Amino acid sequence: MIFFKSNKLEKDQKEENLKINVDLEIITKMNQEFALSLDLNDTLKTALQVIIARINAQAANIFLINEKKKKFECIASLHQDYLDEYELDLKDGVMGKAVQTKKCIRVGNVRKDVREIAEFYFDLDNKTNFTTYSVLCSPLIAANECIGVIHCLNKKTNDKLFIEDDRKLLETLSTPAALAIRNAKMAQEMIEKNKIQKEVEIVGEIQKSLLSQNKKDSFPIAGINIPAKIVSGDFYNFSDLGNGKYGFGVADVSGKGIKSSLLMSKASSLYRCLSKTIFSASELLILLNNEICETISRGMFVTMLIGIYDSNKKELLLSSAGHEPPLILNKDGTFTNFTEAGPPLGIVPKTKYTEAVVPFKESSMYIFTDGITEIRNPGGEMLGSEGFQNYIKKYQSSPNNERLKKIIDDIIKSGKIQKDDLTIVVVDGK
Repeated sequence: MIFFKSNKLEKDQKEENLKINVDLEIITKMNQEFALSLDLNDTLKTALQVIIARINAQAANIFLINEKKKKFECIASLHQDYLDEYELDLKDGVMGKAVQTKKCIRVGNVRKDVREIAEFYFDLDNKTNFTTYSVLCSPLIAANECIGVIHCLNKKTNDKLFIEDDRKLLETLSTPAALAIRNAKMAQEMIEKNKIQKEVEIVGEIQKSLLSQNKKDSFPIAGINIPAKIVSGDFYNFSDLGNGKYGFGVADVSGKGIKSSLLMSKASSLYRCLSKTIFSASELLILLNNEICETISRGMFVTMLIGIYDSNKKELLLSSAGHEPPLILNKDGTFTNFTEAGPPLGIVPKTKYTEAVVPFKESSMYIFTDGITEIRNPGGEMLGSEGFQNYIKKYQSSPNNERLKKIIDDIIKSGKIQKDDLTIVVVDGK
């Protein structure tokens, strides 16, 4: 009797060891396959295929937690495809309990086990016409963070019921699956981030192409723009209108980021198009304002200064929509401001802008955005108008292209912290 009992124990042990070895092989295989896949959909599909085969389940799903919505979202399913993109409250059902306890849960028989019936979410069956008999639900925990659950339904046996060994196995298999899903999610987010970054860079390049290119030193107008980030909310343009006349425009969009840069792209495109046929600064602002008012987002606006330099008459024709007053450096070394301005573009529809004629002989006008005067040193002190004027005087004798580069370089190298776009356009009166 002892002999036979010993043989039976030995046989049971061998079977148990064999089962363990099989499970270890499965886990190893899962880890290898997961490591090779950084695609979230492929990872989820692989995880479900391995798990459902080993558990011998009728159906299986992976629900991930959407932190913003505070919901479970079914993002992968085998034999319950109609559950794709199904949402469930985080506190509902066995899944909710598995997340709260961070333990793999087995409901032996949802129809009979009164101890567990309160935890089962029958509404899911009612909506899908699927009859659930038994449930295994394991939380997906990676780096101490629960990212979702694996949800197995109905064992492929006559009674359709999972046993305790199934629960232990799913709990074991959930660990590599959770890590793989987390890695795939991080990879996907990185890819998406890089994609967005690339798109932002493209927007930045498009914006640069919209800025006028500086010409020979003999050309009376030059500009420079240093974005605080990849994209800019500032814009400038200048052109030779013929007959000794030169047109120019400088603008600054309120706010920062992609939204502001897109509005600037629109404003700059409108300006470039309209300025080719309209040679009145005030009329141009009126048309730009009406167009921008129709499509601008609430709370946003554009400041802009438009002008025409007549080198024959030695005068400037200027019109401003709430833009920073430009600084005019006179022949005697003193500065004057052009302070006439209407409201920024995009605030008041059908605004009537005015224009003024400014004598301009042997002078230089500096048009800039508020990023210049509001730039601060580490101590929090702003450059201000007076500080900017000092840089202008320092390099006034240099050619206009070189002059602007030196001014910007000095401002940045002096320890100032750039948080906004830096834009300067200079018009030299001959």
